[in-house]
Order: sequence, then C-alpha cells, then structure tokens
Amino acid sequence: MKVDKRSTTSNKSIIKKLTHEGVVSDPLLVLINNLTLEDLIAIKLELSCCHVNNRLYGLDIWKKSGYIIKEALLKFAISTTQSKKDAARFLGLNYLQFKQQLKQYDIETYFKEN
Repeated sequence: MKVDKRSTTSNKSIIKKLTHEGVVSDPLLVLINNLTLEDLIAIKLELSCCHVNNRLYGLDIWKKSGYIIKEALLKFAISTTQSKKDAARFLGLNYLQFKQQLKQYDIETYFKEN
C-alpha cells in the first residue's frame, strides 16, 4: 500500500487518541453525540465548578472562551483534514497564519504519541 506523503494530518484523531488513553468509550461517544455543543460546554463548565464550590475566581471565562474555542477548532481541523494546508483552508486561514496558530496553541504536541 502506497502512503501519501502529502497527508500530514492523517491518523490524527481526537476520538482515537482519547479512546486509546481510556478517557472515552463507544457508549460515552453515543451519549455525547446526542448533546448539542452548547450543552456539552455547559456541562463541562458545571462539572469544573462543582469541585470549587461553583466559583471560578480568577478565571475570566467570558474573555478566555475565544481561546478555548479556537484551540478546539484547530484540533478539529487537524483531525478531519488530510493535510495542514487543507486544515488552514478549512479554517479560512492562510498557511502562515495556520502555522502560527498551531505554535501558539501548542497543537502539535497534543497529537504526539507518549
């Protein structure tokens, strides 16, 4: 089988990574699939708050939400496209901007095998 050397993002799946780490399972993925993205984010925030008595002092969640969303979009683009150039086009960035964002959000290390 011939491997396409241009495929720089293949085999980078968030679901495969988290399944391999034992963080998610097929039944959990089915349940997550039934939730809206907004509900999933709200649930994650609620779970994070319950350990600190529903107080996230010092975390300006409103201002940091852009950072959180952009990091998630970068991970998604990498996991669903065939190359970094495709991921950049998907996000509406030129390749230089995309590479800068990958570095800023440290996305490359996220997908590295331990």
